[in-house]
Amino acid sequence: MSMFTVASKEFKDGLRNRWLISITAIFTILSIGLTYFGSAVSGTLEVASLSTTIASLASLTVFLVPLIALLVSYDSFVGEQESGTLLLLLTYPLSKPQLLLGKFIGQGAIIGLAIFFGFGSCALILYSQHSDIIILYSFAIFIASAILLGLSFTAIAYLISLSVNEKSKAAGLALITWFLFALVFDLALLAFLVGVEQGISQQGLTKLMMLNPADIFRLVNLAGLDSADVNGSVAMAVNSTMSQTSLFSVLTAWIILPLSLSIWLLKKKTL
Repeated sequence: MSMFTVASKEFKDGLRNRWLISITAIFTILSIGLTYFGSAVSGTLEVASLSTTIASLASLTVFLVPLIALLVSYDSFVGEQESGTLLLLLTYPLSKPQLLLGKFIGQGAIIGLAIFFGFGSCALILYSQHSDIIILYSFAIFIASAILLGLSFTAIAYLISLSVNEKSKAAGLALITWFLFALVFDLALLAFLVGVEQGISQQGLTKLMMLNPADIFRLVNLAGLDSADVNGSVAMAVNSTMSQTSLFSVLTAWIILPLSLSIWLLKKKTL
């Protein structure tokens, strides 16, 4: 049994549990809805502009993608440990890093394909209306960064799954993690900005936002938009001196570091 055999098993399990179909349907319905009905508040019903659509989708994605990634992956190890299948898997000629990376590839493929097909449908609708190649370019960046965001929270879910011995505890920690990254972090950041007398530089704010993969994702996608479509702490940092390539690198680091820690925990774990 190799790493890719494990990946294939995880992917097939996701298909059998209808994760791929369900997640793709959610992303497709919501993205198309935002594309067509984003202008409804102004009393019109038409396809929204690229700037408005990307801003709306980014706001949706920072809540939805991390939550789905955590729900798909939080029981990857603790669940199998409770059922006894984890010990069985390790009797095969398969190292612990290969097992973890195989699971990551399989579950990451489910999340990645769902994001690609779900948000890709929105890109095709906008392109069919405007025939502007910049739409495909902007959505390519959006989809790539959304996949990286999903993979980073999958890796974080593995840390959670390997840190506890009960599935119920893993589920609780996963929800707390989502709550902290998706909601509490930005509120705390805004409170910090208001509370600091001397204020904080744009560079300092950007560095603080590197502590949250969801904020990195938003910086990647909102930097080129009209400032009227951006609000909150992100509005102060969208003109960051960091390049898009640098932001992608930091977002990738949010995958590599939790994965490396997860491999270390799995090696130390006694079954």
